[in-house]
Amino acid sequence: MTILAVALNVLVFVLACAALYRRRQQGGTLATNVLIAVLLGGVLGAAAQELYGLGSDIIRESLTWVGIAGSGYVRLMQAMIAPLVLVSILAAVSRLDNARALGSISAGVIGLLMLTTAISAGIGVAMALAFGLRADGLVQGARELAKGTALENQVGDAAGLTIPALLTQGIPTNIFADLASTRPMSVIGVVVFAMLLGIAALALKREQPDVGARIQSGIDTFQVLILRLVRLVLRLTPYGVMALMVRVAATSNLNDIMALGQFVVASYIGMAIILAMHSTILALSGINPVRFYQKISPVLTFAFTSRSSAAAIPLSVDAQVSRVGVAPAIANFAASFGATIGQNACAGLYPAMLAVMIAPSAGVDATSWSFISSVITVSALGSVGIAGLGGGATFAALVVLSALNLPVALAGLLISVEPLIDMGRTATNVSGSMTAGTVTSRWLGQWDAEVFATDHAPTGTSVLAD
Repeated sequence: MTILAVALNVLVFVLACAALYRRRQQGGTLATNVLIAVLLGGVLGAAAQELYGLGSDIIRESLTWVGIAGSGYVRLMQAMIAPLVLVSILAAVSRLDNARALGSISAGVIGLLMLTTAISAGIGVAMALAFGLRADGLVQGARELAKGTALENQVGDAAGLTIPALLTQGIPTNIFADLASTRPMSVIGVVVFAMLLGIAALALKREQPDVGARIQSGIDTFQVLILRLVRLVLRLTPYGVMALMVRVAATSNLNDIMALGQFVVASYIGMAIILAMHSTILALSGINPVRFYQKISPVLTFAFTSRSSAAAIPLSVDAQVSRVGVAPAIANFAASFGATIGQNACAGLYPAMLAVMIAPSAGVDATSWSFISSVITVSALGSVGIAGLGGGATFAALVVLSALNLPVALAGLLISVEPLIDMGRTATNVSGSMTAGTVTSRWLGQWDAEVFATDHAPTGTSVLAD
């Protein structure tokens, strides 16, 4: 009976994929198919939980097969990151008039990411205080206790972080190891190496024009090949997103969500305020925020369901360049740095909310200005640190809580709603990186307003428009 039920569930998922494929063949856009896939995945997952019960063997076994589409897609997206970042930044830098332009791009992108993270931390403090959130009122179960113990064991790594050490980790020692993503700072290592390689190409074009021209031709050819490969993988987005959404809906515990409902609601209101902050920055820069979010909605949808800022890099770059009008060099810098530094929700909002919640249990006045300013400062600086550890919001919380001498074990109390909140956090992080790229491009006079004004990108320029 179990085998038959699993086979039936997998068949239903395959038929849903076939329906999405047929719609695509009939002219439906990929962006629309992604949104339909999210709704369809949610319905299928919720129906499975209602039919078989949360945690049933049938659901668990069905998800191992359905997960092939979801996990497989995310793995393919992750495989695209290193080659795409390498060739895109190399190509962009090699086309610059001079290497000094890199300083303006880096300062604009990183500066905005750090600024918005600091503001996000302030929003997190405000949300925790407004909702009266306190960690000492939460119930500790077996999973929460185990998570708390694990966090205590990791706090030594977080406490030992220093800014000089983190900056040093961004310098590559073995580019092939970084291309293989063997360490948390691999993406930054690839970015730095690509920048240096691009600067070398610029020098050769000045010193030996013939050699420089051949190198530029080779770079351009390699870029076309990689972009074509990325486009092939991105066409799988609806099926991967639907599989990921099925898992979320089928495994979410409604009782746990209700028990921690205040924290979930406060988190999402905080994230909505952060998105409003992004919209304000865009509007002040002369960019229509409504149109901006219409353009990037498929990227945020993927980030929401995949819970991976890194996996969203290819889609982010594609949308920034072909739909928003951001210069390729800036788009790649924003997407790459935004996946590891200055994550607004993971490194700003979440650690700040936890700090305010946990402070009373340590005898600290969470409403004092000295404490609030410390939380905001540490969160902004610590946003650089999470790239050195990996693990996103959890390690960002470790950095902040350990720096403020607060007990980290209490952070484990939220494990039951962590996946639900992490979905929104990832989408908010990606919104922040794309906002930084768009605004920086606008400030530096490298924004294509015509591309932004066009309802749909020309066929062949963006996978989301095909």
